[in-house]
Amino acid sequence: MYYITSHFSATYEEKQSKFIAHLIPYNLYTNTLETLKNEHPKARHFVTSYRYLNEFDQIVEHSSDDGEPKGTSGKPTLCVLQGQELINTAVIVVRYFGGTKLGTGGLVRAYSDAVNMAVNLAELIIYKKEKIEMISFSYSDMGRVEYECSQLEITIVEKFFDSDVRFKIQAEEESLNTLHTKLERVIVSLS
Repeated sequence: MYYITSHFSATYEEKQSKFIAHLIPYNLYTNTLETLKNEHPKARHFVTSYRYLNEFDQIVEHSSDDGEPKGTSGKPTLCVLQGQELINTAVIVVRYFGGTKLGTGGLVRAYSDAVNMAVNLAELIIYKKEKIEMISFSYSDMGRVEYECSQLEITIVEKFFDSDVRFKIQAEEESLNTLHTKLERVIVSLS
C-alpha cells in the first residue's frame, strides 16, 4: 500500500470538457473540497473518492458522482485509487462541461485518465504500519538513546523529564525491536 503527503493535480481535456484532478492526503479532503468549490464557481461537477485506514486497520472507501450519471465518475476514480493501492488518500475531480456529451464510456475514461495523470505526477510513499510506545531511561543515557533513535529512523514524539527521562517514540515495529535489543540494559518499555 502507498500514500501521499502533498497535493498533486493534473488536467485532462476531452471534447472541450476539462477534468482537473486533485490528488490529496485524506486529512486535507474537506478543506480542499470547500476551497475548490470557491475557486471554481462555474464548474459543473466535483466528483470525489477516497480511501483511508481507520483505527482498526480497515480500509474505508467512498465515492460520489456529484450529478454525473450513476457509476460513470465516482466509481472509476475510486478504482484508480484501489488499483494503485493508495490509502489515506482522496481525489477530487473538478469538471467543466465543454458542450459535447461524452457518453458513459467517455466519462469513465475521462475521469480515470485525469486521476491516473495526477497519480503519475505524485510521489508515492510505501505505507508501513507504525507503533507508538513510551520508554524510560536515565539522564546519563539520553545521548545514546537519541543517537540510536536517529540511526533507526525512530521519531521522538515527546520528551518528559522527571527523576528519569521518558520518550514517546514512533516507528515500525521492527525498528522498535532493534532499539530494545541494542539498548536492552539501558531502556525500559512503559507501554
